[in-house]
Amino acid sequence: MAPQLQEQNLILDKAQIEQKVMRIAYQIYEKNFEERELVLAGIHENGYTLAQMLAAKLQAISPIQVQLLSITLNKTAPLNEPIILEPEQPTLSGKVIVLVDDVLNTGKTLAYTLNTFLAHNPKKVEIATLVDRHHPLYPVAATYTGYSLATTMNEHIMVYLNEEKYGAYLH
Repeated sequence: MAPQLQEQNLILDKAQIEQKVMRIAYQIYEKNFEERELVLAGIHENGYTLAQMLAAKLQAISPIQVQLLSITLNKTAPLNEPIILEPEQPTLSGKVIVLVDDVLNTGKTLAYTLNTFLAHNPKKVEIATLVDRHHPLYPVAATYTGYSLATTMNEHIMVYLNEEKYGAYLH
């Protein structure tokens, strides 16, 4: 019974996620076609995996050079630990930065992350998310959304991007 229940909760399968990533890559290219380079900054762990997927698609469809950054932060208490960017000391001044995360819920994680990038004087900052849940508590909105889903606050969306399990599930 449990596997059947999981199937009922599946909202995006692997093929659908790949299609959403390709569409977002085209949208990023369309909006930034005049740029020579842009930065995809993925929030660890799934946001970074999505940023890698987007980078591969962007490099296949456009001449834009893509710089990948990994962002690590304490999502539950973002002020308790420093936000870590890898590689360290990236050159971000005057560049377009696209923050990437798997699920946009309240906007808290992205809001705290924005300050780190604003200190580098970027040209602009955009946000890409695979799933937007529409529960904004912070003034953060996705520029690019793969899938928009209104949920209750008690529901959770889990995204798995590994070989054992690949998909987005509503719990």
